Amino acid sequence: MIQNPILLFFFRQETEDDGVASQSFFDIIMQSGPVGIAIFVIMLVLSAIGTYIFVERYLSIKKAAQVDEGFMNNIRANVSSGSIAAAKALCQNTDSPVARMVEKGLQRIGKPLRDIDTAIENVGNLELFKLEKNLSTLATIAGAAPMLGFFGTVTGMISAFYEMSTAENVTPTVLAGGIYQALLTTAVGLFIGILAYLGYNILVANVEKVVFKMERSTVEFMDLLQEPS
Repeated sequence: MIQNPILLFFFRQETEDDGVASQSFFDIIMQSGPVGIAIFVIMLVLSAIGTYIFVERYLSIKKAAQVDEGFMNNIRANVSSGSIAAAKALCQNTDSPVARMVEKGLQRIGKPLRDIDTAIENVGNLELFKLEKNLSTLATIAGAAPMLGFFGTVTGMISAFYEMSTAENVTPTVLAGGIYQALLTTAVGLFIGILAYLGYNILVANVEKVVFKMERSTVEFMDLLQEPS
């Protein structure tokens, strides 16, 4: 039976063929000292925070992007017939950035077009701020996790060389603990950083799609107000 060597490394518990005790990933963490344990705990917390931000933002942005294709048509029909109150009610019953922007425009009907456009733009900026909530934190995790991993690499190598300098008989076993810590922190930090970076870019791309819909709806609404009555 073919076994994955990476999975074996993470979960093996017993002994090798030569009788030397085999360590799992978690054993190495516990033996890496206070600094190593602290680094792994911090990276675990960062990964949990990053996962939460990605899932929460993805669902929120996806919801914001779901605009009924007939929404603007209904707004156009109501405004053209003079039913401004009905158009406002439609916006209030639609939970989306586009609806809130159009509602603000409807509230400004009768004022100069420049003022209406400015009011809609201000609401759009607020909606964009909401969409981008916590994205900077996710970007920070993408950059901080690899740096923490490299910090663990440095402390692990320091530990390895210290053990080598104080040991009477230098063997691979003496160096293994520090080198394991050095390599593992780097690998885990890069893994978390890569996932956070990919998640950040996915969210940014989705936000840009929502912004495009917001801008398109704004243009349609402003064109509607300039149509001859």
